[in-house]
Amino acid sequence: MNKFDLFNYTAHKTRSLNYSTALGLIFSLLLFLFIVFVAANDARSYLNLYGLFIVVIGTIAAVCLSYPLRDIKQGIKSVKLIFLYESLNPEKEAEEIISVSKMWFNRNFVAIENVIDTINNPYLKTGFQLVVDQTPTEDILSLLKWRIARLRAQEKVDANIFHSMAGFSPAFGMLGTLVGLINMLEIIDLRDVGAMSLNMGVALITTFYGLIFANLIFTPIALKLERRTEQRIMIMSMIMEGITLIAERRSPSFVRETLRSFIVRYENELNNSSN
Repeated sequence: MNKFDLFNYTAHKTRSLNYSTALGLIFSLLLFLFIVFVAANDARSYLNLYGLFIVVIGTIAAVCLSYPLRDIKQGIKSVKLIFLYESLNPEKEAEEIISVSKMWFNRNFVAIENVIDTINNPYLKTGFQLVVDQTPTEDILSLLKWRIARLRAQEKVDANIFHSMAGFSPAFGMLGTLVGLINMLEIIDLRDVGAMSLNMGVALITTFYGLIFANLIFTPIALKLERRTEQRIMIMSMIMEGITLIAERRSPSFVRETLRSFIVRYENELNNSSN
């Protein structure tokens, strides 16, 4: 089971194009075109392969030195997630929990076993199975919390990779600036205008590349991944609370009202943030 199987494999969500990501890409492209073709005297001055090589290769090298290759591969795979909006459905999860709470309260264990077989969400399924096995409540809570903590830690690595890249790219942009200035100082006595212009271009454009990569690519990706993780963890926390209440043999009405409070908070979080 890979790390996304902990909660991704569930029937109670739909995926669609993330319009905020698409809108961000459009505005980013408009900004770049404005800089290159409107604000610039010559669009060709913004194309410098030397500067681009320093920033890109330097950033890749720093990331490879900082993280295991396994984490880097997984981080690259996670990029596709920012283009998809996951419409999670906590109401469906809550309905299943409330239904099982009624069965458990009425000691209808056979019906619970049948329900467990139809559940696709491994986190929810594990919780129900622990309840049926009459696992102590403390152990259930400990295991479910550990699953949440593991998911948070694993997906945090993906976001941290892009946060690191956002820090590395401007640094290598400054490195390119220093390289260009050093080279220019070495030939300044020769009064070779062409060579001086080339090195000055490297000096300035690498900083430009570093800032563009950091602020329009790497940081937005990291923030999107972090937000996605927090939304999923909110629902997992709701499931954990519901499972714990069932294990404590709380009444179905109490379980229902508790889960409703989680759903309201979840919806408020979504309404107060952009996806």
